[in-house]
Amino acid sequence: MCVEPVPRSDIQKYLRERGLRCTPQRFAVLDLLVNHPGHPTAEEMFRQINRADPRASRATIYNTLRALMDAGLVREFVQEGRSSRFGAHVGSHHHFLCDRCGKLEDIEWFSVAGLPRRREVGRRKVREYELVFRGVCESCSAPRARRKLSIH
Repeated sequence: MCVEPVPRSDIQKYLRERGLRCTPQRFAVLDLLVNHPGHPTAEEMFRQINRADPRASRATIYNTLRALMDAGLVREFVQEGRSSRFGAHVGSHHHFLCDRCGKLEDIEWFSVAGLPRRREVGRRKVREYELVFRGVCESCSAPRARRKLSIH
């Protein structure tokens, strides 16, 4: 999904609309997520944000992520046996998860016949659904010689 960079003023607006103060930490985390091409882990965000602002602690990153998730601005994607990944694309979409490298990619939303009309599964009430496709991403499935060339 190719997305235009989100301007600073829009990020500030998203925070205000959800009743959050635009602190430097919240801005840094949300800016990274809305303008990041993937789904970083909290540790990856800490390292990247800490380069620009060494005052940002791991606890600050986790607390900020929790506040942004509670406000509906960020989603957490929990992977079995791996660190959670985070994304700010909270609209309806599906995911592709690479079995080799763990890369998580957004896939444009498409309907699945029969599912949109089902609001219940047994006695469970369905709020939303998404599909997670698992396999090998384009980078990992590229011939080894081509991958070596792209590394340099």
